[in-house]
Amino acid sequence: MAEAANELSARLLERQVDPRAVCALLDSATHEQRLGAVRSLHKTAQRRLYDAVEGFLPVRLADLVPPEVSDMAPVRHFGRNTLPAFRDFEKRFCRPEGLDPEQPDHLYGFNFQSVSWLTGPGYFVARNSAEGPEVRIDYHEVPPVAPAGWPEIRPNEQGLSRFVYGFMVDTLRRVSTHVTVGRAARKGRDMDSWFVLCQPG
Repeated sequence: MAEAANELSARLLERQVDPRAVCALLDSATHEQRLGAVRSLHKTAQRRLYDAVEGFLPVRLADLVPPEVSDMAPVRHFGRNTLPAFRDFEKRFCRPEGLDPEQPDHLYGFNFQSVSWLTGPGYFVARNSAEGPEVRIDYHEVPPVAPAGWPEIRPNEQGLSRFVYGFMVDTLRRVSTHVTVGRAARKGRDMDSWFVLCQPG
């Protein structure tokens, strides 16, 4: 596990990050190795990774919740963000009922972390970007329903959620088959905040 993490960090320190080499490294690793590698990335590495994979590989909603997964069945993406604390988290996605599994036009989801009881669950609706092969995770909109076992749906503009998820949209880019990287924006302005996600598989 440490070898994959060390190699990934070294590649992201190179003067010119090669997204193909990063993709090959992560695709050749096990899930445990990939997760350990992406959760080892600090802020500068995540920023460089996000910039390097712009336009590299497309990511669409059907990649985040594969077609073979049942409607409303959760898919967990294990992540790490660049916040000062509570960096390890998950984004959990599901496909609403009645959508084309091959080409859904939106997904529901929320953020799972150890302090969700304080910050709120951070519900969102994800859609394919109209501007390119990326996904937008929109916190302005919350799902009308959620799978059994998910927390109570709450808006993101109330209480402490306002300062964590309020007025935010994340942009998600593909790194490899199982790994994506994102950047947060608030009120249309990019923030100094990134995250990486690792999907089992």
